Amino acid sequence: MAAPKPEEISHPPMDQLQGLEYCIDSNPSWGEAIALGFQHYILALGTAVMIPSFLVPYMGGTDDDKVRVVQTLLFVEGINTLLQTLFGTRLPTVVGGSYAFMVPIISIIHDSSLASIENPHIRFLNTMRAVQGALIVASSIQIILGYSQIWAICSRFFSPLGMAPVIALAGFGLFDRGFPVVGRCVEIGIPMLVLFVAFSQYLKNFHVREIPVLERFALLISITVIWAYAHLLTASGAYKHHPEQTQVNCRTDRANLISSAPWIKIPYPLQWGAPTFDAGHSFGMMAAVLVSLIESTGAYKAASRLASATPPPAHVLSRGIGWQGIGILLNGLFGTLTGSTVSVENVGLLGSTRVGSRRVIQISAGFMIFFSMLGKFGALFASIPFTIFAAVYCVLFGLVASVGLSFLQFTNMNSMRNLFITGVALFLGLSIPEYFRQYTAKALHGPSHTRAGWFNDFLNTIFFSSPTVALIIAVFLDNTLDYKDSARDRGMPWWVKFRTFKGDSRNEEFYTLPFNLNRFFPPS
Repeated sequence: MAAPKPEEISHPPMDQLQGLEYCIDSNPSWGEAIALGFQHYILALGTAVMIPSFLVPYMGGTDDDKVRVVQTLLFVEGINTLLQTLFGTRLPTVVGGSYAFMVPIISIIHDSSLASIENPHIRFLNTMRAVQGALIVASSIQIILGYSQIWAICSRFFSPLGMAPVIALAGFGLFDRGFPVVGRCVEIGIPMLVLFVAFSQYLKNFHVREIPVLERFALLISITVIWAYAHLLTASGAYKHHPEQTQVNCRTDRANLISSAPWIKIPYPLQWGAPTFDAGHSFGMMAAVLVSLIESTGAYKAASRLASATPPPAHVLSRGIGWQGIGILLNGLFGTLTGSTVSVENVGLLGSTRVGSRRVIQISAGFMIFFSMLGKFGALFASIPFTIFAAVYCVLFGLVASVGLSFLQFTNMNSMRNLFITGVALFLGLSIPEYFRQYTAKALHGPSHTRAGWFNDFLNTIFFSSPTVALIIAVFLDNTLDYKDSARDRGMPWWVKFRTFKGDSRNEEFYTLPFNLNRFFPPS
């Protein structure tokens, strides 16, 4: 047998991924785009329902309050997604609620001045106003870092080697929201996982009118089938004698959203009353804003590859962070009970459908705004058991993580220096947050437990985030370990042309502002 040629056993690095059907500025037909946009909307419901469902009862809120918060969160998500796709990075990313804000928000809920209020409704309103005030103040961090271009300057210290663990852990770091949640109701979680993989991968060549229907709409089809199956189990009394926790995770009638939702309700700013401001609450929330910034930076890089775009130049990335800060300000004004970040699961769906069209995401934003105002219809879709979403996350989070690992192709992975940095950043990026989670679960407070609550919230929030830990470690090591002699090994010759807007001719096609706004905001 003849020895293989070098080109037969290696693959040259490629700026863009292979096999994507539609890129950032190419669009499927309107009918297909609307169906794909609805699919992104359905996927975004998971986080939009889960966060209020967890937090509102702790605050003393009722099912009516929970539904109103879910509607408000979806409404603001739609606005933020439109703003980001039009004026921010212009990447096809859904800007949704963030789990990064949970630590400081739970700290506010447990504040003695709020927890001591006996009337549950008044406690809910006062806690909501305190969270709003903290979000409004903390949003200034991203607004300043973004519009002042400070984050653009910081991003010049990033390399493909340093960003690969950050992007990878934007997916891998969410492992606890995957199969551990599927395991809470395996009878619907595992069939959902199997069906989604079967439709999106094994049956992807099934075409109807030249459209790969099963691959492109695998999420919609599999959710419809398993949701109906779960409803059948619920109606037949399969969970009648099961523990309460099993019923919450498996039944389709335990969300109490449809009965509590109004037919029509339009969210508006300051609907809960005037926000209240506390320095300690605001400082703790600033840590969550920084975490959101870092997680979104990794998600933007992943989205650019899944949309066949160039990595966003520093100027564009900073512009997007500025608009995300505006989004968190809107979260505070409307009272969504959480801040904003890029939805990792929706980034993964770009790869699963192989459609990275900006128009599709803008249509999904329209669905978010529309259904958030039509309460009963939105609540119907929001009542899908979270176990179904967790099964899909197992695939989509993994896909985003693998996109992060693909950045290593531009580096020299035969270098012991690079192997050390990558391995340590990935391991500690998973291990440190897991330590913080386990410690908190046992002690009911984070490892940082001093008398200064704001300090505890700041540290605990930072080290709960895998991408944030990975960025701290990877970027520090990458810029201090033999960095002068390792530019080529780090992938800088490939990366440097994407630092500036004019470094690559394709940037103008992907990232130019609409309505000829570049005349007033010239790219740098």
